Amino acid sequence: MGARKRLLQVQEAFQLAQKPHQNHANLVVDLKSTYAQLDDKEDFNEKFIHFLKYAMIICRREPAVEQVINFAAKFVTSFYQMEGEDGTEEGEEDNSLLNYVFKFLLESHDVNSHAVRFRTCQLVNKILGNMPENAEIDDDLFDKINEAMMIRLEDKFPNVRVQAILALSRLQDPEDENCPVVNSYSTLLENDSNSDVRHAVLSCIAPSKWTLPIIVGRTKDMKEAVRKLAYEVLAEKFHTRALTIAQRVKVLQQGLNDRSDAVKEAMKKKLLKAWLRLAEGDVLKFLCRLDVENYPEVAIPVLKAIFSLSPLHDIVQNCKILDSRKLIPLEDLTAEKVLYWRCLCEYLKSKGEEGEVLLEQVLPELAIYADYLLSYLQNMPILTEEQKEDFNCFENLMTKEFIGQQLILTIGCMDTVEEGGRKHLLVILQKILMLPSTSASLIPLLVQRLISIVKDQDRRIQIIAEIISEVREPLVAVDQPVDAAEIRKRELMLAQIKVKIHEAKQALEECITLQDFNSASVFKEKITELEHTKNDLIKAAEQPEINETRVEKNDPETMLKCLTMCYEILRIMSLSKGISPTIHEIIPSLILPSVTTVHSAVRNVAVLCLGCCTLQNKEFAQNQLPLLLQVLKIDKMKIKLSALKGIFDQLVVFGIEPFKTTRGNDSQSESAHIKTENGEDEGETIEEEEETGTVHSLVNVLSDFLDSEHSQLRTQAAEGFAKLMISGRLTSAKLLSRLVLLWYNPVTELDTRLRHCLGVFFPLFAYAKR
Repeated sequence: MGARKRLLQVQEAFQLAQKPHQNHANLVVDLKSTYAQLDDKEDFNEKFIHFLKYAMIICRREPAVEQVINFAAKFVTSFYQMEGEDGTEEGEEDNSLLNYVFKFLLESHDVNSHAVRFRTCQLVNKILGNMPENAEIDDDLFDKINEAMMIRLEDKFPNVRVQAILALSRLQDPEDENCPVVNSYSTLLENDSNSDVRHAVLSCIAPSKWTLPIIVGRTKDMKEAVRKLAYEVLAEKFHTRALTIAQRVKVLQQGLNDRSDAVKEAMKKKLLKAWLRLAEGDVLKFLCRLDVENYPEVAIPVLKAIFSLSPLHDIVQNCKILDSRKLIPLEDLTAEKVLYWRCLCEYLKSKGEEGEVLLEQVLPELAIYADYLLSYLQNMPILTEEQKEDFNCFENLMTKEFIGQQLILTIGCMDTVEEGGRKHLLVILQKILMLPSTSASLIPLLVQRLISIVKDQDRRIQIIAEIISEVREPLVAVDQPVDAAEIRKRELMLAQIKVKIHEAKQALEECITLQDFNSASVFKEKITELEHTKNDLIKAAEQPEINETRVEKNDPETMLKCLTMCYEILRIMSLSKGISPTIHEIIPSLILPSVTTVHSAVRNVAVLCLGCCTLQNKEFAQNQLPLLLQVLKIDKMKIKLSALKGIFDQLVVFGIEPFKTTRGNDSQSESAHIKTENGEDEGETIEEEEETGTVHSLVNVLSDFLDSEHSQLRTQAAEGFAKLMISGRLTSAKLLSRLVLLWYNPVTELDTRLRHCLGVFFPLFAYAKR
């Protein structure tokens, strides 16, 4: 029998534990062997704590110290595991070391030393962490640990708070809405100023319906690492269904727009992949959970992010929604399918030559697609007033319009170089624009597609004018009333034919009796001919004469469609062209009457059209300025915005000088003889003062909107004055100071667009005026 193995001493164990490559498992076994053979356990416990204290007074995360802390935690918890296995009194006695260490730590957690508080919390965390999943501890000990660590959550040092957070992670109850640990975690996550603390809470907090909104809120955290972890936690701990549609959209939108590439990657490769996996890899099923109709601005970049995760060839191979014609069957069209198709086409088109080749596999020829588009849009329902009140009918129409919009936008991915296909598409687009069932919401997209095909500006205007004319004054079938004399004439002719038929039948009977069959056949043909003539006269009398005539339509839907087409063409017109004769005719017949209509939607588009027209001609702008100012004074807020934008655009294009008022000739001649004391012509002085006063009056009217209670009007006014000042059209120290005050005004804190606009303006203006 060999020599008896030497027992490992406590001091020696702590010294060995500091070495970087030391096997702690073997060390724990050896020290446990020593512990088992000792009679005086108390002496061992005291020595263990004595040597542990040396590590606990060092706050720096030195490798040797971390090794000792890890060893101590493993050694202490090894006794719990042994006690749990045998359940004997010996095991309970051995477990005394665990209780002894916990007692020491709970007495040390509130000492003055920062290092000791930190190491205390760290040890509690590691001991609890090394216990098995189904571990149980005494209720009294649980309460004491919980109380001590809750106090340390308020420690002034962040690293102590972090360790306390980690220690409490196994003591939280996610099913209890009032769990103090979860409540403290939530408070820290929302209010703690240290990002490491917030990061620690995110890594520990249990998933529940109460913690979900707080975790979602951390996707907007100031620190990149916290935002990144928030996406990872959502991916690992929450099912897609746990989030509302609004939360899903919010999380995805913020992730895609995050300024950090690392956060974007976490969102794409962790959260998106996890949610796709939960949808069984079905992209369409995933899209159904995002409500693409109401949030297309989020669904589109999400789809492109999903496409970026796979090779191009695989994406095309996985597209199973198209038939042999490379089209989605009309009866299978859904919002999710058509958006997926459109985004796939746009993504492939953006990938250069390789994408263009693959694009041919998912798109048909232009002429085929044009007919497909027409076949869908011509079946769009026209709702009655009663149906508009029915939510289901209205929702169905909105879905069909969304699908129509996506189909129109898909045209942008197609090759329009081939002349035959391009001409056919142009004809189809004109037909669609003239359809009574075409909704006003589709008009801008249709006109934009048409404009992209027709390059000549004059031809564009002519085509749109013809469509407007056709929509405004369509051909309508009208019953033509028949004159009484005409009716009498028809009746006489019918009577004469009936007599002739009677005579012919008598002659036929005589010929048959005489067996003159040749003559009988002649009379038979005559009777047939007369019968046809009689039937024609009867039908003509029954069917009123129908004539086609043009009838002008002034209903709001028609006016809105016409004005929208007009606006789309006006807003892309070159300012150097001036007002063309066609537009000159449209202004008094369509635009100006619509400015005074009772329907606000029609009025708004009319004001937008008028604003575009004023930019084409200075004299026209001068004449229409009073009308726009009147709109600005009395109309609804949305229409005021349109008028305000139009006025500022005029001032930027033409400057303020053309809008000065000049006095009449009589007034000038009367005042020409009045001289000032300095020998100057007082009439000229008065005229200049009035002109200056007019300019000041106009500027004052517009500057009043800087103090508007409506943020949109405030923003529009600030943006307008910024444009005038940066372009040199207006110089005013008073206005500049008002813009500075507006920038720093707490009232505008939530006006993101206003703050962004002024934030860009001031540096540019300062640089330009150096």
